[in-house]
Amino acid sequence: MDAKSQSRFTLGRQSSLAPDPEAPPGHDLGGGGGGGPGPGVRLMYSANEGDLDSIRELLDSGTDVNFRDIDGRTALHIAACQGRTDVVQLLVDRGAVVDPKDRWGSTPLADAIYYKNQEVIKLLEENGARPPMAPMHVKNAREVPEYEINPSELDFSNSVNITKGTFRSAWWRGIQVAVKTLGEEVLTDENKIKAFRDELALLQKLRHPNIVQFLGAVTQSSPMMIVTEYLPKVFSGIYSFHNCSYCLFLNCRR
Repeated sequence: MDAKSQSRFTLGRQSSLAPDPEAPPGHDLGGGGGGGPGPGVRLMYSANEGDLDSIRELLDSGTDVNFRDIDGRTALHIAACQGRTDVVQLLVDRGAVVDPKDRWGSTPLADAIYYKNQEVIKLLEENGARPPMAPMHVKNAREVPEYEINPSELDFSNSVNITKGTFRSAWWRGIQVAVKTLGEEVLTDENKIKAFRDELALLQKLRHPNIVQFLGAVTQSSPMMIVTEYLPKVFSGIYSFHNCSYCLFLNCRR
């Protein structure tokens, strides 16, 4: 069982699910007993700084690689936030659990996704870390939305980017469609998740010959997607005028 103390590590980037992950870092490195930071907190500090020698020394001396501070964060959380690929590799090699959750439910992989640390994301996934569950995932099959599309049905083999990284074309059940893909960082952003839910709710209600038709969405797996009919003139023209990542209903035919 991993160790845990009353210390709180607040240097550097914070948990992606914390109330304010972008807040200025603090300096609470206390060890809980007035004698300075303990070995577990020093391990987190070394991970934050990318000090491989100190990490090895601490682990060799018996420090728990899975030590948690009062917020449930581990050295692997810290390294993932900071984008320390070499530290992540060392910690994993020394037995770090790849999917520990902090008090807010965030894992090292979720933190790496939030801070767009691509190499760390790849490394963690290679070592068994599981992507965050889609926020709209339901356990009961009867609750799956009628508009749900199985992502395996979408063929992106000859995909063409329609806009800057948000929309691209694909084939679905023999027809060409436009697919809006939400980045992994959206999974940890409550405001963007709400915008996605609102967009889906609105699209289901809109029925007009001058509005691009909503065909379905991927909400039960990550990445989440919205699928609409593909009209080349619309997507090449309207987005040069209005390119909003979270506004699809304006894709009119005018």
